[in-house]
Amino acid sequence: MITLSTHKTLFLAWQDSNSRSWFPIGRLTFDGASYKFVYTQGVKAAQMCDFVPLSSFPYLDKVYTSTQLFPVFSNRLMPRSRPEYSSFIQWLNIPEHEDSLMAMLARSGGQRETDTLAVFPCPEPDSEGRYHLHFFSHGLRHLPQPAIERINRALPGEKLWLAHELQNPHDSMALTLNTEDHYIVGYCPRYLRSEVFELIKRNPSLVDLRVERVNQPPTPLQFRLLCNITTQCKDDFRPFSSQEYQPLIESSVATAPR
Repeated sequence: MITLSTHKTLFLAWQDSNSRSWFPIGRLTFDGASYKFVYTQGVKAAQMCDFVPLSSFPYLDKVYTSTQLFPVFSNRLMPRSRPEYSSFIQWLNIPEHEDSLMAMLARSGGQRETDTLAVFPCPEPDSEGRYHLHFFSHGLRHLPQPAIERINRALPGEKLWLAHELQNPHDSMALTLNTEDHYIVGYCPRYLRSEVFELIKRNPSLVDLRVERVNQPPTPLQFRLLCNITTQCKDDFRPFSSQEYQPLIESSVATAPR
C-alpha cells in the first residue's frame, strides 16, 4: 500500500446548499517546497448553481502559489498544540512520523459541521498498480442505534459491500456501506460517488471495500468509521482524471496573499 506521504494532490469540492450536489472546484498540489492551488473545470458546473469564487482565491484564471499552506485549508486542521492532537491522529490512523499537512487533509476530509467544502485526495497507484482511497463513513447521525452499535463492533479488515439505494427519497444516487450481516453502517461521501460508480460499472469484482479503523465512543460520529477502498484499474482508467478534475488554467501565476 502507498504511504500517506505520497499524497501530493488533493481536490477541493463545493456543495450546493439547494440541490446538495457536490462539484470538484479546485486542485491543491505540494511539491515539497511550495503549495499550488488552481480552479478546475468542475467550477463551471458549480457556477450554474451560484458558486462564487472563494475569498482566498478570487480569480478563476489564476494559479496561486505559496510556501505556506493556504488558510482555507490550514484552518481545517487541528493544530499540533492542541492537547487532543495525538488522539486526532489516531482517529485518522496516521503514524505520527507521517502526519504531514497534506496527509491530514487527505485522511480527514477537512470538513466542518454545516460546511460546504470538503477535501479528498487523488490516489496514486502502488507498486502493484492498485489504488487506495480512504474516507470516513457519512450519515451516521441518521442511522438507528443498532447500526451504531454494529459499527462499534466492526473489526479492522472486515469486508463491506456497496449498494445503490435507488429508492432513497432524499438521494436517489446514495451508496450505502453494508456489512455481511446486513447492517447499513453509513454512506459513501457524495463527492466520491461518481468515481466509485464508474469503478463499479467497469468491474465490480475489482472494487474491495474494507473497514480500516473503528474509533470508539466518545469519538464524534464523523470520525467513527474509517473505510478503505482498494481497486485495480483496467483499460488505462485513472481515478479523478475526467474533464471536471482538469485545471482551468496552467500558465498564469498569482502569489497568494500572506
